[in-house]
This record gives sequence, C-alpha cells and structure tokens, in this order.
Amino acid sequence: MPVDKKLLAILVCPVCKGDLDYDREAEELICKADRLAFPIQDDIPIMLETEARQLDPAS
Repeated sequence: MPVDKKLLAILVCPVCKGDLDYDREAEELICKADRLAFPIQDDIPIMLETEARQLDPAS
C-alpha cells in the first residue's frame, strides 16, 4: 500500500522545513537541500534526522 498522498502533501523535511520528493522504488522521502533520505517503514515515514540516510554528493 503506497503512502497516502494527503500525508505526502503536508510532510516537510524536519531539518530545513523544505519540500520532500517521494522515491517510491526506494521507499524514501528525499530532501535535496539537506541531501537526506528518510525511510518509509510499513507505510509510515520515519521523519527523524538520526534515521535518515546521507545521500551521495554525486546524486
């Protein structure tokens, strides 16, 4: 089951409060400004900076 579109519309990066992009294949929410990927587990976005994955600078 995909993440609810209404939820995705209101979520922002907890670090910079910027927009997030949804990566359906990786099941992550991506903040391009902070280069962080927040995981989605069991259809629940984990919006903790400590749980985020640092993105590769080349991507």
